[in-house]
Amino acid sequence: MHKRVTHEFRTDSPAMTENLAAGLAGMLKAGDLITLDGDLGAGKTCFTRGLVRGMGSDDPVSSPTFTIVNEYEGGRLGVFHFDTYRLGGEDDFLDSGLDEYFYRGGVCVIEWSDVIGGLIPDGAIKIKINGTGDLRSFNMSLPDEDRFRGIPALIEEICR
Repeated sequence: MHKRVTHEFRTDSPAMTENLAAGLAGMLKAGDLITLDGDLGAGKTCFTRGLVRGMGSDDPVSSPTFTIVNEYEGGRLGVFHFDTYRLGGEDDFLDSGLDEYFYRGGVCVIEWSDVIGGLIPDGAIKIKINGTGDLRSFNMSLPDEDRFRGIPALIEEICR
């Protein structure tokens, strides 16, 4: 089991949320998995948009609600953006072969991760988003690794 570090912070605009995610993108490596959980409209796709931009891609980002997964491969690492809300559980995910994305050398972002909770690796970056309007609160739980030591400074810079 990985030791984890938790950071809590708020953003007050979609641009701030995207900028924070873009900063996180620079710390990510191939094979990372990010879970994004929160109510409808909480900002999960907004966060993903910033992450894709931070990877260096200008692909338009949209919610994969009806496609289950969107692929963004125009940047430093590919981003595979899942919405598992409509799946019946872990077996649906596995039967569809979606777990193969975990091994494609990109970053997987999974909205509604509780649907496939048993498949989420211990080392995943777990983000819970709450809020309405422009104000969002985040709870980010990360593996305690050197590459994430810059998160507090990033939060301070973006969310002040």
